Amino acid sequence: MPNIVALVGRPNVGKSTLFNRFTKRRMAIVDPTAGVTRDRHYGQSDWNGVEFSVIDTGGYVQGSGDVFEQNIRTQVEIAMEEASVILFLVDAMEGVTPMDKEVADMLRRSGKKTFLVANKADNSQLMALSAIFYELGAEKVYPVSAITGSGTGDLLDDVVVALDRISPDETQEDIPRFAVVGRPNVGKSSLINALLGHDRNIVTDIPGTTRDSIYTRYTGFGFDFYLVDTAGLRKKGKVTENIEFYSVMRSVRAIESADVCLLMVDATQPFEAQDLNIFTLATRNRKGILILVNKWDLVEKDHQSVKLFEQQIREKTAPFTDIPIIFTSVPGKQRLVKAMEKALEVYRNRQRRIPTSKLNETLLPLIEKTPPPALKGKYIRIKYVTQLPTHYPAFAFFCNLPQYVREPYYRFMENQIRSHWDFTGAPMNIYFRKK
Repeated sequence: MPNIVALVGRPNVGKSTLFNRFTKRRMAIVDPTAGVTRDRHYGQSDWNGVEFSVIDTGGYVQGSGDVFEQNIRTQVEIAMEEASVILFLVDAMEGVTPMDKEVADMLRRSGKKTFLVANKADNSQLMALSAIFYELGAEKVYPVSAITGSGTGDLLDDVVVALDRISPDETQEDIPRFAVVGRPNVGKSSLINALLGHDRNIVTDIPGTTRDSIYTRYTGFGFDFYLVDTAGLRKKGKVTENIEFYSVMRSVRAIESADVCLLMVDATQPFEAQDLNIFTLATRNRKGILILVNKWDLVEKDHQSVKLFEQQIREKTAPFTDIPIIFTSVPGKQRLVKAMEKALEVYRNRQRRIPTSKLNETLLPLIEKTPPPALKGKYIRIKYVTQLPTHYPAFAFFCNLPQYVREPYYRFMENQIRSHWDFTGAPMNIYFRKK
């Protein structure tokens, strides 16, 4: 079961600041103004060798106080349904508020594992005053400072112990798992129904009809793999405000459990930010990726249409552009079998192992011809290359001064590897290490 840590709480308690600290990236905008976080942010983090996804449950909606409180309540409900662990943030400088009490009551009734985090405890006096939050019914209060990092280590020590560490491989048979992901209403459930030949999943025009991530074993045409239909919403009443957040939460679970992600996009719309967000999530998790451009039958086409659409996608996914793109029409069952064949190819590419002797025989002459640029009079000499024993393609280059190798040379070596061996659709890591 994938590990998801959701940050919940009223506005301006420091959720985005703590999110940035956990992910080690300045992904979420931080501002003293309440309600800055309107888009939902998600990222990868790890602590003591345990990896987990972090969800920043922002989403302030401009309007009356009633609308505001309802939005906060809905965010908490979503987190309770989807997250493995919830971090309930409060403000140590302001003390307990009525909205804090309401959120605490909802979390207590849910039975979900919750950590009460008193943020902005930037000095010893505020750390002592954070004991007031015990009135919310918490077993323990964690005073932290998201800005300085004080107290976050103790918090994470307990969080990773609480996380569910069951590997997806222990709950599913050892056959490929393909997650069908994408924005709501792009045809994910329709694709699975078309492959199976019957309505396995409910399909409507309402975005977010699918409620759960559904595993379906497919054995037709010589194939044998699991299809995972990622969900949208549980309740229609939540469609308007929280559909993208649901989509993200469900996609996190499906992507982390999958081997290959079939990212479905709508041919009648441009490759949008949410498409790129899901693509980025898959690459961060080092999953194989295949892009399916669905509803291609609804597009007016000429001899340049396919080329231009592919170019638009690859420009936005750069620098990772070695990804297969297939244009489909689910109602007409156009190129669906080809899509499954390509997904299996990506699965095999992700598992591909290159013998060390072949790597050195091929790459060392190329490195000698085009060595890393010298920096500050330091010349970098690469002596040895090997593939690391990871579940995705990763290669280590042993050299004398790895700290002087710059990003362009990482990309150069990745391109050389991809040009000699087929790793299409498989994200890759390149490491330079001290010999």
